[in-house]
Amino acid sequence: MPAEKNILLIRLKSIGDVLFTLPAVHVVRENFPAAKLHFLVSQENAPLLRGFSEIDEVIPLDRAVFLSQNLKRMCGSTLALLGRLRAPEFSHAIDFQGYGETEFLSWWSGAAERWGCVYHPPRGWLYTFGVERSAKIHPADCNLFLLQQAGLHLGRIRNEFVLPADGLGEARRFFEANNLDCARPTLFLQPFTSSPHKNWPLENFLALAAHWRSHSWQVLFGGGPSERARLEPARAAGFAVAAGAPLLVSAGLVKLSTLVVGADTGLLHIAVALGRRVLMIMASAAPGTPHPFQHANWTITPPAEKTVMEIPTGAVIEACAQAVSEPAGNASC
Repeated sequence: MPAEKNILLIRLKSIGDVLFTLPAVHVVRENFPAAKLHFLVSQENAPLLRGFSEIDEVIPLDRAVFLSQNLKRMCGSTLALLGRLRAPEFSHAIDFQGYGETEFLSWWSGAAERWGCVYHPPRGWLYTFGVERSAKIHPADCNLFLLQQAGLHLGRIRNEFVLPADGLGEARRFFEANNLDCARPTLFLQPFTSSPHKNWPLENFLALAAHWRSHSWQVLFGGGPSERARLEPARAAGFAVAAGAPLLVSAGLVKLSTLVVGADTGLLHIAVALGRRVLMIMASAAPGTPHPFQHANWTITPPAEKTVMEIPTGAVIEACAQAVSEPAGNASC
């Protein structure tokens, strides 16, 4: 096997799950310091990999092509991808996704060592080594367990996202344009998720924002492009709204914030990896749930037999007060 290895890492989606591979990427780099690390990811998540400082090459897969029903484009894109996966002569392919198609792609790469997380038998027969994915441990720990069982040394577990300078620069410009001072305490709120049952009511977020504004905090609301209209009440109440900002700009905004509050979303997991103090509003923080990695206590959950929507605003205010008394780090312009 050549001294300079090419290693293929695979995780296509989603933002949070791609981010949960970051501690494993650190481990792979530490075990193979001279290797060139390639990461196969869905094209919409490729910008996230700019914060993975140890990745040498990103291989984006445009899933929209395969949803287009354009046979010519689908065939062309597939052939291009298959050719690109064969070119580097991979020594290892590590599949953190564990889908049938990603298992096939790990095999197609030609890597002699093919490791993967297996969801259900009979999947996994194309791997040279696989472990069954456990629903009882954090998804990031599942990825680390795969590497450990395959023989890699874990060492100190790190979860460090490196924000590109342009993302932070755009975030600073947003602060300036909205008369925000990054020297002052700032609360970043992310009210919505892609799953309505995970959402705490917007009116509760507005009450939370009003409380901290009355305590001289700056408050900033974030969200996706489709949430601009839904966040109009926040804008009308005089709060800055960054809905629709590119992912890495939103990451810059949370890096400049003191406390980040929201549900289980990719941006909150980025905030954790940036060293920000997070409070995640969740139905449960039991083992196996995607709570803030290494910080299961950075959550607030409803009482027994209650839903997220029934968490009292006062309880979240109290949890925020406790969080800011134990900051994860200091924001800086």
